[in-house]
Amino acid sequence: MTTTSCSIKPGWTPVSIGLMVLGFVAFWPLGLAMLAYILWGDRFSGMARDARDQWRASPLKGAVDQMASGTAYARTGNVAFDEYRQKELKRLEEERAKLDQMRDEFDNFLTELRRAKDQEEFDRFMSAKGRGAPDLA
Repeated sequence: MTTTSCSIKPGWTPVSIGLMVLGFVAFWPLGLAMLAYILWGDRFSGMARDARDQWRASPLKGAVDQMASGTAYARTGNVAFDEYRQKELKRLEEERAKLDQMRDEFDNFLTELRRAKDQEEFDRFMSAKGRGAPDLA
């Protein structure tokens, strides 16, 4: 029992040309992507392997892995510096909490100020309406 693959191979075949034309008609970036696949598709596997190897050798990979694992603030080995850093981080967290509290208080103040202004306008409207002033609506 044999099975045939139904994959599209890179190269100038009638199927790939037809897909490229349909891609340009439907949405031009699709046609452009198909053209790139026709021209350079046989090199994609090698390019992916080369990119993967370069990433593994990159010093940036270590930094990204360290940030992703949550050990970006790992101990340095210098006890004095680590203690200083911990104190500063704690101080910054306390400052951030104070700022968040001040912002909440200010937001509450603005809300109360708007409510008082709305109440004043409503009271003025009701007193004007009670004196027989013409409807504003």
